[in-house]
Amino acid sequence: MNARRGATTPDPRSLLPLTPAALHILLALADGERHGYAIMRDVEERSGGEVRLAPGTLYGAIKRMLDQGVVEELADRPAPDEDDERRRYYRLTRFGREVARVEVARLERLVETARSARLVPRPRAS
Repeated sequence: MNARRGATTPDPRSLLPLTPAALHILLALADGERHGYAIMRDVEERSGGEVRLAPGTLYGAIKRMLDQGVVEELADRPAPDEDDERRRYYRLTRFGREVARVEVARLERLVETARSARLVPRPRAS
């Protein structure tokens, strides 16, 4: 399934459910482009240290998301004196942003179902 230029864009729901690693990567890229190590640091920080993506997990997921058209590698790079030439920079595509949006909506519905079953408390009113 490839959402690159010239191809028909698939339904974002066709990629659901996302793996936890893929969702964390998309969330890290939602704020802007990042290189692999910055994605790993962002995921660890956002999760309070609960999620640590190993390089194999990170780059395996990125490779799949590149093939699916969810993320893209940037051709433009920072100036050589400001960057490590081994770094690869990634960003969400429009399709990737939509995939993330529908996945988060799916998870919200799941949490609401858990609340209805009294497995998760409802948030208290402020």
